[in-house]
Amino acid sequence: MIEIFITENGAVKQIEKPQPGCWIYIVNPDEKETSAVASEFHIDTESLRAALDEEESSRIEVGDDYTMVLVNIPTYKNRDKEQWYCTIPLSIIILNDALITVCLEDTPILDAFIHERVRDFRTHMKTRFIFQILYRISSLYLQYLHSIDKKSGIVEEKLQSSTKNRELIELLKLEKSLVFFTTALRSNEIVLEKMLRSESIKKFPEDTELLEDVIIENKQAIEMTNIYSGILSGMMDAFASVISNNLNIVMKFLAIVTIIMSIPTMIFSAYGMNIAAGSMPFANNPYGFIIIIALSLILSLIVTVILAKIKIF
Repeated sequence: MIEIFITENGAVKQIEKPQPGCWIYIVNPDEKETSAVASEFHIDTESLRAALDEEESSRIEVGDDYTMVLVNIPTYKNRDKEQWYCTIPLSIIILNDALITVCLEDTPILDAFIHERVRDFRTHMKTRFIFQILYRISSLYLQYLHSIDKKSGIVEEKLQSSTKNRELIELLKLEKSLVFFTTALRSNEIVLEKMLRSESIKKFPEDTELLEDVIIENKQAIEMTNIYSGILSGMMDAFASVISNNLNIVMKFLAIVTIIMSIPTMIFSAYGMNIAAGSMPFANNPYGFIIIIALSLILSLIVTVILAKIKIF
């Protein structure tokens, strides 16, 4: 999908053909679309398709007529009716008269620009536009990190009474998301530092301040990711022991019930043997059946009290 936007009188307008100062928004293009854009703007096809590889790392690539900034952005995928977080590449290609963004999927980062939710957004102010995108990327990382923290809190509550591995697997998936975030944020940090020093991207004083804010936000996201990752690792170790302990408690309870139930079972088994009826206690008593049941209950109660006194329960 290829869409072209331009800002006029402070409003974002979609246009049919590229104009000076426009923004070309590309999402998961096919081979035909890629070749057409590469041919029209003299861009290397491999550079244009770099963002379509989920394993692509962040970097800056300087060509003859363009500069490409590739960063990793946070996203989520629905699996088993739940959201799990990961990262995908986003490339920003800076041309003389236009700016191109390429991504595998629609992202709320760029949707905010299309729907005019970003202040002072102008498509022709390419440097500021780039830094605004980068700032929103860092902000989205922080937003998703807060969501991961909330999810881990919910899982923590479930784990306190759990004897299954499902909650531990959920924590493992959250920790995996944090690993993706850490790797992406550190790669983005290198790109941001290069952009601060690079001469290939024109910077104005007010734009430089915005880039510094982006670097600060990115560092804050890295710190939060490290903190949450450490907390999750500790939680997994602790709750693995909790699950094991909960299982031991269940097994202990079942063992106690087995001991208590074995007493009437032994008595009833003795009366079920093929021996002379007259040789068994209370065999000729008209209330013998009730007496045997009462005796079994009394003995079971005595054993229960003994076990309670020695704090087996």
